[in-house]
Parts: sequence; structure tokens; C-alpha cells
Amino acid sequence: MATQKKDILDKLAEEVDKIKEDFGISSQKKAKKTTKEDEKEENFPMGALLEKNPIKIPQVGEVLEGTIIEITSSSLLLDLGSLGVGIVLGKEIKDGFALGKVKKGDKVSATLIDLENEDGYMELSIREASYEKAWEDLEAKRDAMLAVTTKVLDANKGGLMIELNGITGFIPVSQLSGEHYPRVEDGDKNKILELLKKLVGKEILVRILDVDREAEKLIVSERAASSEKEKEVILQLHIGDVIEGEVSGVVDFGAFVKFLPPAKADSSNESDKIEGLVHISELAWQLIDDPRTIVKTGDKVKAKIIGIDDTRISLSMKALAKDPWSEIAEKYKVGDSVQGKIDRINPFGAFVYLDKDIHGLAHVSEFQEVYPGKKMDEILKAGETYSWKILSIEPKDHRMGLMIEKEEK
Repeated sequence: MATQKKDILDKLAEEVDKIKEDFGISSQKKAKKTTKEDEKEENFPMGALLEKNPIKIPQVGEVLEGTIIEITSSSLLLDLGSLGVGIVLGKEIKDGFALGKVKKGDKVSATLIDLENEDGYMELSIREASYEKAWEDLEAKRDAMLAVTTKVLDANKGGLMIELNGITGFIPVSQLSGEHYPRVEDGDKNKILELLKKLVGKEILVRILDVDREAEKLIVSERAASSEKEKEVILQLHIGDVIEGEVSGVVDFGAFVKFLPPAKADSSNESDKIEGLVHISELAWQLIDDPRTIVKTGDKVKAKIIGIDDTRISLSMKALAKDPWSEIAEKYKVGDSVQGKIDRINPFGAFVYLDKDIHGLAHVSEFQEVYPGKKMDEILKAGETYSWKILSIEPKDHRMGLMIEKEEK
């Protein structure tokens, strides 16, 4: 390495000598100097020359630009100007670009990997320079929020592997579009993986979320890329619209429904469908513990649009059904004694159904008035029917207060 540095310094010394000679010739032709700067150049010509023509020794890892002066089947020779000639060997060209794509006179960028190899050339790598440019391009696309097309390489239980600019990236399951999101009712990870593997080999549109070249991390989102398109479609929708669709998935908090927007009403293309969520509280008027007792995947349903937030569409099935509480005064009155089955007991009371639609709450404080010192689950059991007294009815809020009636012995 010491010999390499000496050789480079010798080359640089030759360049300085040439500049010095040029300086001597030109100075004879100049008029007498009058400024301090001119005096400096007269007294210290070498220092002035180096200030005006700084000579920088390149560092290993630095990206240099050169002009191709010779192409062989195993190498490229690059003219690096005052730095001399550099060489790119076949193994370093391979991943940078194909030999057939470049010609003499082309300017290319390459990374310095050795100041002087055994043949006396600066050795360069186009592969490394291309790798850096690939990351720079990804960063630019991220900052510009551009959507790009990529192919799915593989799948695991957490998401999909993709490739952009020769760099492997990842799409988390949560960042898949509604079209490709795996709807698995029981959350079985093996079933999720089966659905994800069906996407391997497909081209999808994504947007870059995170680029970290040091950690070699690339995270992309299909959902973000499709959001702009979805926003345009969603502009056609209005709160209060009634849609017809198909249940695409059922989860603990509700059901997803896919449907065609008005402009695509006659389309048979699955990708034209958009998706909304019917929250568990909007599936039916009665209390629901498990949405799967109301709907299942594949069911054809009607629902009303009750909310639009960016690309999230909130739907209601119960809004299209008659509210049973609107006619409650015809069936129940405060002070009535009624029969009701306990749906469940929790720390603050028992939820009781008087019929399939109307429910009430028997608060624990009311229970202890009847059974002082007793716990509710010591006397009552879920699924059993008991006699209750109606204490209050609030139709607008769908609330009813109940008190257990003590059995006469």
C-alpha cells in the first residue's frame, strides 16, 4: 500500500510540475503585479497554484465518474482525467449492467475499491455504484410519494417479499390493499399464509414507506398506493347511500363488505370493488357477542353508508331494519313485571333479554337491595330466565333498567 501511495504521489507531482512550467511561461507575459494577491503569487507560486488547482487524492469507497475508453469481454477501462486510468473487472460489471448496453465514449459512475491493483490500475466497481444509486432512487421515490409496480417474490406469515431496483423489500400484512388482505375468520396463521402464497409471482402497485440503506431495510405499502385511487372512487359515495355487497370477511369487531361503486355498478372486475366495515354494533339491534352468529363470509347483504373518513367506509345493516325500541311503549311499561333471560353477568350487573330485540340491565346495586350481602353470580346464572321489575325505559338510548324480583318461598 505504501508503494501504491508513492506511485500516486509521483503522478500528482508530475501534474504539479506541468502546472508550474505553464505558470512560468504565462508569468513572463503578464504586466507588473500591483495587488497583495499578485505579490503572494510571485513569492509563493506553488501555494497559489495549489489553491487555484487543488489536487484531491480519492478515497476507497468514493464514487468516481469516467469515460469508457476500452471494452473487453472481461473488463472496462475508464479515463478518469488527471487521476489516470481505472479498470472495472468482469466480476464487478456483472451486477452493474450488461456489457452490451454500454459503448466507448459513454460516461459511467463507479466506486473506487483499490487505489492501485497488481496491474497498476485504479480498480473500480460499477456494482457498488449501482447499488448506491438504487438506494438513492428509492429514497427519491419515497420522498415524491410515487406509486411503483413490483413483483411478489415470496410470502411469510407476516407479509410479502418484493424487489425494487434489485433490493429486497417487505409488505406487512397490515399494508395490503383490501383486495389482497387475507380474511381468515379464526385468525389461523397457516390459513393466512396459504392466501398470501397465492400472490407470489403477481405484480402489484406499491408506495415506499421506509428506506434505510444502512440497515438495508425497505418497507412498502400496497394500501397506500391504492388509497389515491380509492379516494377518487369514494368521492362518488355519500352518507345515507344504500349499497349491496358481499361479506368478504368476519372478525371479532365486525364484518367487511365488498361492493361496487355507482360508476362501476355493471362491472364484473373484482378489482373495481371497494370495501366497507359493518361494526359489530351496527350488525343488528340486539346485543352481539360474536358477529359470526349474524353473518358469514359470502353472504349477500344490504347496508347503509353511515360514515366516510378518508378511505374508510363505515356501514350499518341495522339502519335498514326497523328499530324495535321505537314501539317499545306498546309492549313494556315502567313498573311491569316481566320474564327475561340473562345473556351474561359482569361486575356491574346482568344483561337481560325480554325478547329477541329488547334487552335491559339489572345493575348490581339494585340486586343487592333484594339480596343484601350476596354476589349476583351466587344467585343468578347466565342462560336462565327470571322475573324482573322494569325500573326505567329510555327508547332513544336503547336502555332499560331492571330489578330482580325475589322468589317467594
